[in-house]
Amino acid sequence: MKLSALCLLASIWFSLAACGDEGESGTDAAPAEPLPVGNAASGKEVFMGTCFTCHGDDATGIEGSGTNLTVSEFIRTKTDAELVEYIKVGREMNDPLNTTGIAMPPYGANPMLTDQDLADVVAYLRTVQREP
Repeated sequence: MKLSALCLLASIWFSLAACGDEGESGTDAAPAEPLPVGNAASGKEVFMGTCFTCHGDDATGIEGSGTNLTVSEFIRTKTDAELVEYIKVGREMNDPLNTTGIAMPPYGANPMLTDQDLADVVAYLRTVQREP
């Protein structure tokens, strides 16, 4: 099975799993926890264990599977907190903001990732950025 098909299947599975009752979100909700400080070295390990499947082991992307993260304007223009939230939610194939037509599964298809893991991945992605 091609990697793009695996990413698609993972995306569908996690999308379906996310359809459960999430409860009401009223004014009684607890304040959001501050974002942990990311560690790029740990983030590279997480990336190599999860994200590389679609984005390649050098973050330059895999055609038909995941976009090049090293020259991503999206990454350059978002805060660390925004990127962590994006990774948590992912992006559907048909999302109007999706420029690739490829789904980004929530948590990169790894629901075991913690906020610390995600902050570490973002810190790592900051280190691989280069001018487009």
